[in-house]
Amino acid sequence: MTADIPTEEAPRPRFRRHKGALGLIEKGLLICIPVAGVVTILDIFLYFGKSVWAQQYLAVFLGLIMTLVPLLVPATKKSCKDKLPWYDAILSVTGFVLGLYVVVFYPDFVMTLGFTPLDRTIMGAIAILFILECCRRLLGWALVVIVALFILYAHFSYLLPKPLYSKAVPWARLVNFLYLDPGALFGLPVRITGTIVLVFVFFGQVFFKTGGGKILSDGAMSLMGRFRGGAAKASVIASCAFGTISGSAVANVVTTGFFTIPLMKRVGYPPHFAAAVEATASTGGQIMPPVMGVTAFLMAELLGIPYAKIALAALVPGIIYFLGVFMQVDLEAAKKGLKGFPAAMLPPFTRVLLDGWIFIIPVIVLIYTLFILFFDPDIAGLYSVASAFVICMFKKASRITVKKLLIILEGTGEALIEIGIIVGAAGLILGVMAISGLGFSFSLALTKLAGGNFFVLLLLAAAGAVVLGMGMPVLAAYVLVGLLVAPALIDIGMAPLSAHMFVFYFAVLSFLTPPICMSVYAAASIANAKPMPTAFQAVRLGVAAYIIPFVFAFSPTLLLMGQPARVLTAIILTTVGIIVLSAGLEGYLLRGLKWFERILAIVSGIGLMTPFWLARGAGAAILLVLLLWELVQDKLSRSRAA
Repeated sequence: MTADIPTEEAPRPRFRRHKGALGLIEKGLLICIPVAGVVTILDIFLYFGKSVWAQQYLAVFLGLIMTLVPLLVPATKKSCKDKLPWYDAILSVTGFVLGLYVVVFYPDFVMTLGFTPLDRTIMGAIAILFILECCRRLLGWALVVIVALFILYAHFSYLLPKPLYSKAVPWARLVNFLYLDPGALFGLPVRITGTIVLVFVFFGQVFFKTGGGKILSDGAMSLMGRFRGGAAKASVIASCAFGTISGSAVANVVTTGFFTIPLMKRVGYPPHFAAAVEATASTGGQIMPPVMGVTAFLMAELLGIPYAKIALAALVPGIIYFLGVFMQVDLEAAKKGLKGFPAAMLPPFTRVLLDGWIFIIPVIVLIYTLFILFFDPDIAGLYSVASAFVICMFKKASRITVKKLLIILEGTGEALIEIGIIVGAAGLILGVMAISGLGFSFSLALTKLAGGNFFVLLLLAAAGAVVLGMGMPVLAAYVLVGLLVAPALIDIGMAPLSAHMFVFYFAVLSFLTPPICMSVYAAASIANAKPMPTAFQAVRLGVAAYIIPFVFAFSPTLLLMGQPARVLTAIILTTVGIIVLSAGLEGYLLRGLKWFERILAIVSGIGLMTPFWLARGAGAAILLVLLLWELVQDKLSRSRAA
């Protein structure tokens, strides 16, 4: 990219950076996280005639993270960021001991998990409080309060009316269960993160640290920069590509937004619109295969189906989502008469291909091993990482030296800290639901509240998913809504994959939906725009994600489930529908639309997207009339101008 186009690096997280011996210890602990994961995934212990329990490795993984959080994350914003306070040093050692305790004694615990000796109860209580404190430091109070309420429910549920009534769980039994049971703290969420997510974060670090991120942004600008609204279109493409690899909506915003938002403002987009485009596109990376914000891996485990099936099911809705954003960006540019950049300011596409061909091969390896060979995701990810190491050797600028490898490993460990604490909290929630039966009780209560009406239940589920997800990472939000809300949808007759995908979509949309919309806040701060106008613009840009879940709730054809003819019909009509809906929302088709024309376009687009033939027919008829009307009006306008 030429010097005329601004580029900025995203700011580092608010982690302390110590020097000297303490700094070396931090780096060593960070590097140990991915190294321990790779050793475990490859079963290297077996080559030495040794075997370990899965929970022992997970205790190493989570123990390292609990050791690092007090070292790297200050207790408050006002805490010292240059020196390590004595209380954080004590907490760090405590986190290490909590992990080591399980590593050393877990083989003895296996035969006595039902017992509640005092030492285990004390260690368990400290571990639970420790996880909550780490959540507070990294994520604020929202997740802390929710986890605390779940734990209190398990003990005090006997005070609640039916259907939420449940027998009280004694404190000692509850603490031991949450700490040591394979279905709680060291359970499914931490297991997936310590294996699959770790590998994909590792892959992302290799990709970005060897220059893949610049290739993505340059490629997007090279393809779209010269067209009307090219800066915003490049933002959509770059954010989509970044998001599918990075796995975090907010991280995606701050990574690509410092580059794309100034470009959009330069070509004439208002600040709030530029920020909304970045927030919407970055959030969409969570619903676009292959990585899908790592939540798809947990969904695969909960549903007991291959990850590849979930990724394929999410493909068409994800493409339609980005098509909706892309069309609104294009129509906004047409309405405002915005032009693209001169070719001289853009990187030549041939140069981008020559510089970036090496980054295509690891992605091809990942897709081939996941979707053709059906390897386990962690093994497929390691193949991709290995191919990246080999391919990068052919280009000096991307070659991975020992120093760069250590930086990649350190970056992987750092990226896993927040995710590790999130899934630790999610494990506590899962443990409470397992021991108290809350999932069944909540599902029954939700169904009763909806009165057995499917559409009302969908509305309640959508609202619940958005509210529960506000201010929380997508993975934690999905754990909540996937286990509390999805069972109610399944009980009323919805396919399990459709139900989980439905609540997953609305958990993701909590990042766009006011008032607590984290992606919007991050983008607005970069653009110097007001958050609320940005949020409402982002909701409009991402409108497809609010409609499509209701479409596949009634008919799962958009998830590639059903007869090929019906699937193809649904894809075509939904694609046309989102284009027409975008025109109505932006107020521009062949020319500027009047208010009644916009209403007709919106009604037509929604009608075409529904799975009901009567609504589709009405939508098609309205579209035909609207197109004829627009052609006539456009011809008259040209005649008057002539």
